[in-house]
Amino acid sequence: MDWRDLPPLAGLRAFAAFADTGGVAQAGVALGVSHAAISQQLRSLEAHLGVSLLDRAGRTMHLTAEGDALAHAALQGFAQMIEASRTITGANDTRPLHITATPTFAASWLMPCLPRFRAIAPDVNILLNPTPDTVTLEPGGVDIAIRYGTGPWAGLDNELWLESPMVVVGAPELIGGKQIDSADDLRHLPWLEEFGRSEGSDWLREHGVSEATTAGFIQVPGNLMLDGARDGQGIAVTVRAFVEADLQSGRLVLLAEEEREGAGYHIVTRPGVQRPPLKAFVRWLKRILAEEGA
Repeated sequence: MDWRDLPPLAGLRAFAAFADTGGVAQAGVALGVSHAAISQQLRSLEAHLGVSLLDRAGRTMHLTAEGDALAHAALQGFAQMIEASRTITGANDTRPLHITATPTFAASWLMPCLPRFRAIAPDVNILLNPTPDTVTLEPGGVDIAIRYGTGPWAGLDNELWLESPMVVVGAPELIGGKQIDSADDLRHLPWLEEFGRSEGSDWLREHGVSEATTAGFIQVPGNLMLDGARDGQGIAVTVRAFVEADLQSGRLVLLAEEEREGAGYHIVTRPGVQRPPLKAFVRWLKRILAEEGA
């Protein structure tokens, strides 16, 4: 690393604050200095680099393409420094553990098991974000994502946690004893699909299943999809681990199964030192699977 190529930190700090807050005055408030001081630092940084970072043609300043590239790097760097400082001083220990997962995973596995984690870590506050969207893991934000797939996810640490294939299931009364030999045999049946993009919706797209080729779709929140399948309202694509007990009891019938090496739920975190609440949660995730013999 050539430290002589690093621009003045005061200028970078002012520029990152401007990019983060969206204005000179707001950046001044954030840093506790005057807006005139911010403007001076911005011009000094541009002079040092010999590049225009801001477009001043209109009534408000906007980042140029070069400014946008530097802002992304600067914000990420400062955020990581702030996060590391809070971690080593213990200031981060009381921040809620922020978890993101699909609604199906949150409803089918995490929420039923979460009291067991709370029993061993009662002081850890938890913020659970069940969403079908792939949420960006940033310093000070989401600590851990539970993602289904084969990985890897660029720039992140990921470890296969629960390996389980995707399956197509339906209630016996819905199937009615029909012979199911291929995906084409499923097209005449109604389907249940989770809102947004999820494990199941990805499978449906990959296999060309759409409303035009089925007896109809019902889109529901993830926590309702399996309940609907058990009630015979439609067939559903899900992870086998979530319906194993239903298959064993005969409440649901296995219609199709797709094995894919390395496919399953992964523990996804940002690289670097994990704060204590996150370390405790990751240890618990691994231990609970071992206890259940998964």
